[in-house]
Amino acid sequence: MQITDADRRILRQMMAEPGLSVADLAERAGVTAATCWRRIERLREAGVLRGEHAVINWHALGWEVEVSLRFTLDKTDPRAFDEFTVAAREVPEVIEIQSFLGSTDMRLQIIARDMAHYQQIYRKRILTLPHIAELDALMLVSTIKSSAELAL
Repeated sequence: MQITDADRRILRQMMAEPGLSVADLAERAGVTAATCWRRIERLREAGVLRGEHAVINWHALGWEVEVSLRFTLDKTDPRAFDEFTVAAREVPEVIEIQSFLGSTDMRLQIIARDMAHYQQIYRKRILTLPHIAELDALMLVSTIKSSAELAL
């Protein structure tokens, strides 16, 4: 798909302020509302826009602990990755699952209400995940940058 300058302006405005109405978005991007709507639909159909979602501030809801767990899996079983992933998806406090090439095979991002809650999750749900060879935990202290925005 060929991305035009108008598409770039629309995408920049959507990233800057995701809740804008089509009319406001069109005005800021310098196109008519009808053109803006058609371009947004075209971007969705082409897979450039994958959807709109709420970004929740978990800390504001009382989830104070965030931990990144890095796993090396026992790869002697060819089903290790699939079985680990299926089991990790069942843990409600896992908010992100990533797979990697390198010394770390998988990473889980966990949230918990407090340290006691995290210890409960860790002991009852994380340590029971299948095919764990090694596990490393990183406690989040602060987020310096969190953005999916790139210059368009």
